[in-house]
Amino acid sequence: MAYYTMNELMAVAASKELRDEELGFIGVGTDGRAYTMAVGIPMIAARLAQMSHAPNFTIFWNNLLSPKLDEIPPYLTQDYLTKWPCAFQPVTCEDKNEMLANGRFDVSFDSASQIDQYGNMNITAIGDYKKPKVRLVGCLAQPDHFAFVKRPIILTDLKKRTFVEKVDFITSVGYLDGGDSRVKAGLKPYGPWKVITDKCILNFENEERRMQLESLHPGVTLEEVLDNMGFRPVIPEVIKTTEEPTEEQVKVIREVIDPNHSLLRA
Repeated sequence: MAYYTMNELMAVAASKELRDEELGFIGVGTDGRAYTMAVGIPMIAARLAQMSHAPNFTIFWNNLLSPKLDEIPPYLTQDYLTKWPCAFQPVTCEDKNEMLANGRFDVSFDSASQIDQYGNMNITAIGDYKKPKVRLVGCLAQPDHFAFVKRPIILTDLKKRTFVEKVDFITSVGYLDGGDSRVKAGLKPYGPWKVITDKCILNFENEERRMQLESLHPGVTLEEVLDNMGFRPVIPEVIKTTEEPTEEQVKVIREVIDPNHSLLRA
């Protein structure tokens, strides 16, 4: 039996993608699993990076610029947030949007109801936009993330209904139709960096800019991954196994970073 949870593995994997002196954007999330993906795992990843290879990595969260991640409040409610030490608060939506448009963010953490083979994401509507089967939360800041952030990281569970061949509506432009279509459309060449799921890690490191399998988590088979996707990703000749968290990393997550279990509760 593994000594770590899948949330902890995902957090450690995400932390390895963060670099020193970078600024990351973390959304506010809602509740349940969505909160864990949008806030919990990114927060853990950011603090792990600070405690190891990226001591000067910092974040923008809610209306807080560079909150002290060694003093994460036991609950991320408004009362605690107003007392959380940080570089600056409150930052307005206008400030946030200006920072995005000016390319100030190196990393963002994103998720969606639909993701296609070129990394386009949909959080707007399932089905026809004018007569949708389901009306989703709406664009939020995701179009800006995928337009201006240098290395967006997608965090989500691997499900066939999420990983679709073509999204019903493009909220966030990934690599559009693949190849250089994103650049031809007038967008910066960044695009989504990695897709970290509960079963594998994927990337877009090929000329087609199609989603490509990078590694399988320990105990997960290729068949299991393919069964949970609505399209076949690029499969490399050699498939790596995702590195497991160390016992020390797990101890730090549980006893130092998240002792109240408020970040990885779902």
